[in-house]
Amino acid sequence: MNFSRRLDLFGDEVFAALNARRRALEAEGRRVYDLSVGTPDFEPPAHVVEALRESAADPANWKYSLHDKDELLAAACSYYESRFGVGGVTPDMVMSCRGTQEGLGYVCAALADPGEVGLVPDPCYPVFQNATLLAGARPAYYPLTAEHDFLPCLAEIPAEVADAAKYLILSLPANPVGSVGTPEVYEEAIAFARAHDLIVIHDNAYSDIVFDGEPGGSFLSYPGAAEVGVEFLSLSKSFNVTGARLSFLVGRPDVVAAARKLRGQVDFGMFYPEQDAAIAALTGPRDSVERQRLLYQERRDALCDGLEAIGWERPNAHGSMFVWARIPGGRTDSVAFALELMECSGVIVTPGASFGPSGEGYVRMALVMPPDELREAVAAIAAAGL
Repeated sequence: MNFSRRLDLFGDEVFAALNARRRALEAEGRRVYDLSVGTPDFEPPAHVVEALRESAADPANWKYSLHDKDELLAAACSYYESRFGVGGVTPDMVMSCRGTQEGLGYVCAALADPGEVGLVPDPCYPVFQNATLLAGARPAYYPLTAEHDFLPCLAEIPAEVADAAKYLILSLPANPVGSVGTPEVYEEAIAFARAHDLIVIHDNAYSDIVFDGEPGGSFLSYPGAAEVGVEFLSLSKSFNVTGARLSFLVGRPDVVAAARKLRGQVDFGMFYPEQDAAIAALTGPRDSVERQRLLYQERRDALCDGLEAIGWERPNAHGSMFVWARIPGGRTDSVAFALELMECSGVIVTPGASFGPSGEGYVRMALVMPPDELREAVAAIAAAGL
């Protein structure tokens, strides 16, 4: 059997390999600190769980949904105004999707024909590259480097590359590098999109996990953003509902309509109980979200302070649930270092190289343990001489 050459676009899944070794270490009785995968360990709010439970008890809600409920679209529009101060979001600017990963696949395929170009950050969340490849498009990478505080520097993208691109993927707060957007960055992106006739796709998964300053915002809050772009709003990290895949594409209506058309060919819509859970999250109290942000900041401080104290360069960690750390001792092979770290200390991290060429020399750590356990992990790293 000869399978599609499309499979050759993707290498082995690094998380699967790390998880397999984690299970082996645990079977040996080793203490393991798994900081590789960003799955929140906090509980979802009770009112969100109850909304799903009540909705699932209604037999009528087990039919094909086929569409987003009017109440869901209205809730998303209202959320943008109450949470981000973005008025004027209308139902034709909103589409639910089963997580940003799925939604991004539809948007990239709707915007680019095979062989065309999509601008992708490097390092980046791997789905940005993979959605581009699945669309048959070619990723053109723009680097996120320490010299620019791991923020986009769009002026350095060659004009001929920008003119050839159909879209620019922007993601702030950024996974894996932990940088947080500034007004100047968003304004530059809007001007860049107009100058080069492309669409901005902004992933806003971590707007509620921003440290040391003002709360996170929305790309769509900047003048002209809805004319040149769309944004993914994910409830996964804010409300700890990663398994439910509650996400929305919001922004320029024709882009949303194009993505919706593609989605309709392969998906019957979001399960009604999940829609009701999303409505509860969007319209309910958000005090738990702020408490959780402060808890993430405590974890960030425990891990970054600890690593710095044992001789590591202080990691970049201004937002998101991740810490981006340069490998100590002048080492550059992130895969080799991650494997050695796991074997010698039981601490599992993700090699920076798995996020793109500019990630080499770094590792990503997820803030998925309480501060005391993170301090234990740092102590294990120190004891291992790393």
